Formats: sequence, C-alpha cells, structure tokens
Amino acid sequence: MLAFAGIKKSFSVIYILLLIGVVIAVWMTAGTVPTIVYYGIQIINPSYFILSAFLLTLLVSLLLGTSFGTVSTIGIALMIMASGSSVNPHFTAGAIIAGAYFGDRGSPMSSSANLIAIITQTKIHTNIKKMLVTTLLPLLVATLFYLILSLANPVQLEKQYLIAEISKLFNVNPIVLLPALAIFLLAWSRVEIKISMLVSIVIGLFISRYIQGYSFSEIFQYMLMGFELSEDTNLKNIILGGGIISMAKVCLVVVISTAFAGILTETKILEFVQKYLNKAKSRSDLFLGTNIISIASAAFGCTQTIAILLTKELVKDNYQKNQLDNYQLAIDLENSVVVISPLIPWNIAGFVPATILMTDSGFIPFAFYLYLVPLCYYVEMKIFARSFRR
Repeated sequence: MLAFAGIKKSFSVIYILLLIGVVIAVWMTAGTVPTIVYYGIQIINPSYFILSAFLLTLLVSLLLGTSFGTVSTIGIALMIMASGSSVNPHFTAGAIIAGAYFGDRGSPMSSSANLIAIITQTKIHTNIKKMLVTTLLPLLVATLFYLILSLANPVQLEKQYLIAEISKLFNVNPIVLLPALAIFLLAWSRVEIKISMLVSIVIGLFISRYIQGYSFSEIFQYMLMGFELSEDTNLKNIILGGGIISMAKVCLVVVISTAFAGILTETKILEFVQKYLNKAKSRSDLFLGTNIISIASAAFGCTQTIAILLTKELVKDNYQKNQLDNYQLAIDLENSVVVISPLIPWNIAGFVPATILMTDSGFIPFAFYLYLVPLCYYVEMKIFARSFRR
C-alpha cells in the first residue's frame, strides 16, 4: 500500500513526460527545431558555443520556469548544432542542464520554487529576491568556467552544410517557430505547462501538415515512435527523436522510484541522518547538514519533488529550534536539494534531461552551476562565521 501511494504521485509526472515526447516529435515534423538550428548556427560563435549554450538555456528557463521544458526545446536544438563536432557532448549537455535549472530554481513560474514557497509558507517573489543575492557569485564563477571550457573546446559547426541540408529538407521560415513561441508566451502568462504544451502540439500539427507537407498518419506515427528523416542524408542521425515510446523507459524509472519513495516517506527510514543537524553549532554547520540530508533524500527519493518534501520534513525542527525563520529555510532548500537532485544519476531531475538530450550521467561533472550554488553559499557562511540567533 505504501508503494502504491507513492506510485499515485507519479501519474502527473508521467503525463508531463509523455507530452514532452510528443512535443519533441511534433517540433521536429513542424520544422521548429531544425529552424532554430538553422538560425542559431548562423548567430552563435563556435569559440563560445558551450558558454552560449549555458546562457541561452538560462534565459529560456527563466521564461518557462521548467527544466524539462527548456531542455526539450532549446536544449535539443543546441545539442543538434554540436552533434557534428568532435567536442565531448557531455560538455554541452552539462552547460544546457545547468542553465535549465537556473530558472527551475529562480523563476516565478517554476513548480519547484512555488512548491518550496507553499510548504515553507513564504512568498515566492521574496524568495526570488533573496535567491538573487546567493546566485550572483556561483553564476559568475560558472560563466567563467564555461568560457574557459568553450575557448579550450571550440565547437566546429558545419554551417554551410547544415544550412543547405536543413533548407532542402524543411520549409524554413519564421512561421514554423510558432509552436515554440506559443510555449514561451503561455508560460510567461503563467498558463499551466501541460496546457502550454497541448497548445504547442496543436499548432505544430497544422504546420507539419500544411507547411512541411507530412500526412496526419505520418505525424501521428512520429508522435508515437519518434521522428526520423526518411531521406538519405547525413542529418538522419542528427535530427531525430521524441515520441511517446522514447519516454517509456523514463516513465518506468519514475514509477519505480516513486513507489520506493512512498515506502521511505511513510516508514521514515531517512530520519537517522538528522543526527548531523543535531550537532550543528552555526549556520554553516546547519546548511552542511541540510546538504547531507538533501543528497540522501535525492538519492532515495529519486525525484526532485519528493527530495524537497523529505528534506523539508527532516530539517524543519532544527531550523525552528535555532530560531531561523521560514525564509531562511526556503533559501537553504533552494540552495541545496533543488540543485543537488539533478546531480544524482538515477534521480529523474537529471535522468530525464539527459535522456531528452540523448546522453547520460557523464554530463554531471560539467554542470558547474549546480554544485557551485551550495558550495559558494557554504563558503560565504564560513567566511562570515554566522552563528545562530538566540
């Protein structure tokens, strides 16, 4: 029964994952992703590609407020641009996923930011203002790291070849960007991401049929099985993916992990890690203990949402005992469990984006921003030697 209770919580997540699979396939048939690649490859400087990947996904994630949505839109386009290069794809994937979680952590549209505001009874816009202060240093350091990585690994973009092939295979014009524009505008208007994706899919269907010339039977087949070019071209192994079937493995991981997390939550197995918090004598000690619990919660909970809920339940008493208000708890959760979850290889916070980008956990060492956030925050606490308010 405990496992079934956990599985029930996964249904809404699975629905989103299946929609993402359909969105990717439809954006391929509509020519949306190829067109983003077509225009993007002419703008981005190859010497700064990895840095550009980080900054672009950062901006898109702030607009969308969803890491999965960001990775499945601009993220895929960036990976396609870099796919013909000899540069390690994990460099690009790490930059994309790190940028995607910038907005997941600090956008007013973010589900995780709203969840933390709700469970800590704080105001999200106040949290975001406080997060901005703790974001500047890790953002600057991460940007520097990506600049160095970019200069050391310039991505060789085969501009002329890609431009010629894409324009031959797809009808490239601004109209085919409407499915992406719809998601951006609806997300900015705070429309639920599921509705935004459904609207984008409908627009994409008509563009696929009447502008790109695919039949509805072909489109629906791609929505189920994933997109694949039928023409004999080198882009056949580059412009592909999406589909409901491609997300089946991810959905299975979600079901198993949430079932396991349901057992953990009810049996309170993770409470043993609270011993670290009981020894805390300063804010830095408490934050370090919160990070240890975050790692355990993210590892055992297997989803970011469950990790957030577990961590909050396990640390809240220690924050109250040390007279720390809910805003301090909220910021500590944002600076720990939210960015730590994607760094756990089997947590779907990182596993899903890696699957969407057709890569694996090798991206983790290069997702600099994600581990710089808790590290810089901890170092700042140690430097200023903050003690508890009594």
